[in-house]
Amino acid sequence: MATNAELTDEYLQIINDLDGDIEGRRAAFTYMEGSTAIVHHQVVACSFLPRLFNQRTYDTMKRTAETAHRILCKVIQRYLDDEDYRAVFDFDPRLEQLILLPRGYDALLPFARVDIFLNEDDYTVKFCEFNGDGSSGMNENREITNSIAPSESYRSFARRHQVQGCDLFEPWVDEFCAIYDTYDHKVAHPRFAICDYLENGVVDEFHLFADLFRQRGIDCVVCDVRSLSFDGQRLATEDGLEVNAIWRRCVTNDVIDHWSESQALIEAVRAEKVALIGSFAGHIVHDKQIFEALFDLRTQAFLTAEEIDFIEQTIPMTAFLNDDEVNIPQIRANKDEWIIKPSDHYGADDVYAGVGQTQERWDELINRFANGRAGYPFIAQRYITPFRTLTLPPDIGIGDVPDDAVLTRPQWYNNLNGLYLYNGHFQGVFSRLGPLPTISKDMKGITAATIWVDCETF
Repeated sequence: MATNAELTDEYLQIINDLDGDIEGRRAAFTYMEGSTAIVHHQVVACSFLPRLFNQRTYDTMKRTAETAHRILCKVIQRYLDDEDYRAVFDFDPRLEQLILLPRGYDALLPFARVDIFLNEDDYTVKFCEFNGDGSSGMNENREITNSIAPSESYRSFARRHQVQGCDLFEPWVDEFCAIYDTYDHKVAHPRFAICDYLENGVVDEFHLFADLFRQRGIDCVVCDVRSLSFDGQRLATEDGLEVNAIWRRCVTNDVIDHWSESQALIEAVRAEKVALIGSFAGHIVHDKQIFEALFDLRTQAFLTAEEIDFIEQTIPMTAFLNDDEVNIPQIRANKDEWIIKPSDHYGADDVYAGVGQTQERWDELINRFANGRAGYPFIAQRYITPFRTLTLPPDIGIGDVPDDAVLTRPQWYNNLNGLYLYNGHFQGVFSRLGPLPTISKDMKGITAATIWVDCETF
């Protein structure tokens, strides 16, 4: 079996043999500029070179993702069932109120993306974070794959190997409909809505999913949570039409920030007049204190020995950045060993890896965020050095270069793999890369297509 690195070298050699495949790269770049892969009004930065994964990578990712999902569902269920266990988590009372709202369908964690650092030499895994229904990236992967598929580089590689991308759209529509079918109060001809606070959402992606539901004969709209109304019996969108099920794309801390404006949704869920897929209980895994909670003896009491071993092998040490939980002077003095981040934010907001900071800047950050000084809790986590692979940086300006130009050479980038789970089934990967210690769009991060090579996927 070829390693991922060997597959990448083979692909790069094909590009080289095609004198850089300038035609293919121009076409791919032009495609992306007109694509729907838009986040906060900007087309995402991406690589012409896909991430190429072999069978062992697929098997490792599938086992990792599905084991994590099983453990997280156990934690959610215990939180819902056991009032004493809730003390493991430090949640705003309003969050606890949301988490305990009735669900009415089978799936505990319908949609999730667990982000990992995979060492592609020895296949060891460390988790970065867990994400629930606010997760995106499905359309980025789809559009980037579409952009490179017509190129001679890709077609030449595909003639040598069995290749397949990640189908992240139709399977979720299938799963969403199947979950709704288990809802206690389902109706024969439901109307669905995809809801977020739209200034925060990946709206182009929402509309693509809504269109797929409509192609199935199910009316589906995209709407802002704040535009919903509830009269005690019917939850309705701005047009006055009833909604029977919602795909919740809004993260729970945004609900807290817009508490009074979100009461229509909250009251409709409380009255069991709408299926909220997924429920607010997904916040339990979204909040980064879950990493600390997994090591709590009250959690490990209901896990198997194999699950506890999995946690010990994959979860980096995590604790609140408070004097009563960690040795803050040690964190100050050993900045390269640590990363600090808010317990309950998203989009890499206020995430700082010590290795990327000067000592003076690190001290300033610790002073600013330790012991809740920012007004919200921070965690400290052992920093995991990401695995580095060769990639091609974005082809900005390629439309203006001559046909015989020497293009940017491959460069080493850090990797972060987002593993999608549709009701517990591993469905695909969001492949992100970056040149800096923190991998995010704000830190020159890019996305690459994910391609399985010579793999049996199931």
